Amino acid sequence: MRNLRVLLAGLAMLLACGLLSGCGYNQIQTKDEAVKAAWSEVINQYQRRADLVPNLVATVKGYAAHEEQVFREVTEARSKVGQVTVNADDAASLAKYQAVQGELSSALTRLMAVSENYPNLKADGLFQNLQAQLEGTENRITVARNRYVKAVQEYNSYVRGFPVNLTAKMFGYKVKPNFTVQNEAAISTAPKVDFGAPPAPPSAPAAPSAPAPASSAH
Repeated sequence: MRNLRVLLAGLAMLLACGLLSGCGYNQIQTKDEAVKAAWSEVINQYQRRADLVPNLVATVKGYAAHEEQVFREVTEARSKVGQVTVNADDAASLAKYQAVQGELSSALTRLMAVSENYPNLKADGLFQNLQAQLEGTENRITVARNRYVKAVQEYNSYVRGFPVNLTAKMFGYKVKPNFTVQNEAAISTAPKVDFGAPPAPPSAPAAPSAPAPASSAH
């Protein structure tokens, strides 16, 4: 009798495993882990960029000490990044994280543009190395974000489909928020770090020429 109960329990377990597998439970786990791994890479690359900021500011400041507003904006933007605790499964938290990272991107853009006004800074080996590191990091951020966006899209499409949506609902797996882009091309194109010199201000209009003296009548 005991052996029969054990056998029936084993069969019930095998049946449950088969049902879960057939209803997509295992695939939900696989896709959820893929999203988590992709998110970890996004975090790593953004942190790599934040770690470059102090050295960049210090190097530029050595040649352009009076650009205080730019330094302050970069430092404040980096500080905001460090203060945000992000939960990628919460849409509001992800949006806030994206916003502060965007502020840091804009501040770094202005910092790098400053270098165009200081030839000695542009020629500095340390600055060139930091600039190359920043450019490489921006590329890696773009790649990591792109992979995360695709992983979330695949996960969301899967858990919305029938009958997997029933399994997802049963075990509490919900649709995940994603990064938003105003321009679809922005997610697949790394921002340029090495900016050209700002356009020259328009030249002042030429002063009108003095009228020729009238000839005297004879």
